[in-house]
Amino acid sequence: MASNFSFSFGGDDIDHDDQPAPLAKSPTRATDATTPVSSAASAFPVQGKPLLPPVQHDMAHMLSKLPSKIAFGLLSVILDDGRTIQIPRRELWDVRLQLMAEEDSDVAPGSEPGLGEHDVKTGIYEGGFKSWESSVDLVKVLDAENMPLVLKRDPCVLVELGCGTALPSLALFQWALTERKSGGKLPLELTLADYNPSVLYLVTLPNFLLAWALHQREENPILEEAFASEEELELTPEVIEAFKDFLSSHQITLSFLSGTWSPEFVELVYHSSALASAAGDVSTLILGAETIYSPFALQSFAGTLLSILERERRERPNGSAAAIIAAKRMYFGVGGSLDDFNDKMRELGATIENMREETEGVRRGVVRCLLP
Repeated sequence: MASNFSFSFGGDDIDHDDQPAPLAKSPTRATDATTPVSSAASAFPVQGKPLLPPVQHDMAHMLSKLPSKIAFGLLSVILDDGRTIQIPRRELWDVRLQLMAEEDSDVAPGSEPGLGEHDVKTGIYEGGFKSWESSVDLVKVLDAENMPLVLKRDPCVLVELGCGTALPSLALFQWALTERKSGGKLPLELTLADYNPSVLYLVTLPNFLLAWALHQREENPILEEAFASEEELELTPEVIEAFKDFLSSHQITLSFLSGTWSPEFVELVYHSSALASAAGDVSTLILGAETIYSPFALQSFAGTLLSILERERRERPNGSAAAIIAAKRMYFGVGGSLDDFNDKMRELGATIENMREETEGVRRGVVRCLLP
């Protein structure tokens, strides 16, 4: 059964879309999953209920499940120095149309993988399909920290936990695409993780495809034709193949993980990593926005974050590893807070550095976590 759990962060959804969501199934499940996902599991991690196990998703399979075209808009983020970065996002109404179409064409067990009875139902919770102000805060901090320069200097590993629409990772991806135009090809590995696999299929991967297509459209006639409408991208087989070929030839790896934060999840992070055995000057960055909204989420997130930082220090002593986390100062009604997260990480032995404070509207902050 789908969970009817409804959750609101209260006033900071930058999509400003209050239409009710359709009840629908997740469009796919990973082809490499060995066991079906329990239908009792919620599309939102809730203490005391069955949790989705960590699963790695094959990008080629995910691409094969996309519709023939996707509608999108551009989010303009004004950076601290006055420059603007535009980040593409699949339109929420387009996601809903796909969900309703797949609900209407539900198939019997044993049919095409990804549309069977064991898929995760998203219910009415749409938090992962939307963008939140803390993710915009992260984009601004990454620019202020001169991450484009880091991409030029070192092989980079990025892990975004609770990625949703993945605005921070998309900003880094776009900076990397610009660097590729000037001839740079240092390896870049992006691991996008969200509890709900439908988020990865419906918004995370499409947003990366959009970012690449918009960046490369003037250099690729196939893409010019695919943008027949300025607000839609046609996903022809040629476009999909060009996307995969570009990533491969430019040493960019995209990995997608779903399920609950846990030791098994951390193992999957490194199992999926092309740079897992690299022991040189690798820069590793873990990102998270709006991931500590409750004490239950905070505990599992902090433990997972610490495990990744410890593993980086142990296996890549010559590299650098840090986490940058953005969140509200207080999540009223559900009990999480940024101060509680800071206290928990200090208790686990990490150091905390305040990087940004937003006092207008809902109070928010951004912190950096390091191991001493």
